Amino acid sequence: MRAIWSFDKPDTWDACHARVGAALQQDWAYGSTMKMLGVGVERLVIEQDGEPVALAQFILRFWGGMAALVLCSRGPVWLHDLDAADKARAYRLIKSSLPLGGFKCVLTTPEESASQGLGLSAWRRVMTGAATVMLDLTPTEEDLRSGLEGNWRNSLNGAEKGKLQVARMSPKPGSFRWLLDAEQAQRKARGLDGLPSTFFDVYLQARKTPHLTTLGLRSDLGKNPVAGMIFLLHGSTATYQVGWGNDEGREQRAHHLLMWRAIRELKAQGIRRLDLGGVNTQRSAGLARFKIGLGGEVRQFAGTYLL
Repeated sequence: MRAIWSFDKPDTWDACHARVGAALQQDWAYGSTMKMLGVGVERLVIEQDGEPVALAQFILRFWGGMAALVLCSRGPVWLHDLDAADKARAYRLIKSSLPLGGFKCVLTTPEESASQGLGLSAWRRVMTGAATVMLDLTPTEEDLRSGLEGNWRNSLNGAEKGKLQVARMSPKPGSFRWLLDAEQAQRKARGLDGLPSTFFDVYLQARKTPHLTTLGLRSDLGKNPVAGMIFLLHGSTATYQVGWGNDEGREQRAHHLLMWRAIRELKAQGIRRLDLGGVNTQRSAGLARFKIGLGGEVRQFAGTYLL
């Protein structure tokens, strides 16, 4: 195995990333956005017998120029089915070849369950794993709808019969600024974390193809917006990134209607899976039920490990 740091071929990276449907945090444009926001980024490709077998994008945080926190979130991206021994070799190579001096704390949160051959020691786990919901968009629209949980489908039926209007927003940042501001206020009120609103402006610049990068939908009641959603598209996968609704929107089940319209739009664009994001049944039980009700697969990740 050999490690190639400071990898500089975005087209190759994007092709590999898309082929395996990797997470947003391992998308090239995500790293480029973080760089433009002043965050350190390192990219690595691992080759075995001259063929790429893994991608890994790291976010860096520095303290006083003498220490660094190095995080590979939802990675490495394994391009082949490596066994645990080969993964362990890859992790040792990452740590030994990392082009940073001084003290460094290197963490990884692999997109794998604890039952898989991680190549990591359970004694090195420093945080339990998060969970997300993955929805396969390759079945027919009819099968996707029949896969909805009963109450979810009933809410969708009610919303479709109501007075809500759904419109697709322009991919230009100014068109969804109102939604980002509303979602930021909602997040603050609920004590939730997330990406800063400036991330979206810079991400669109990094992608250079806004119409292929975002899907933004809004739901109006009369002339007033009552709910909105933004999805980020990367390769063959889309990530549900922003959702907001006011009291009227919740009463009208606007989020059910918006999510279903988004599924149809994404499927029509050739997106093969939808990452609905984290589920926390204790802190955000209602949101967790909403995501799980779509009939996707709940994936529990193994956790965060110290290399």
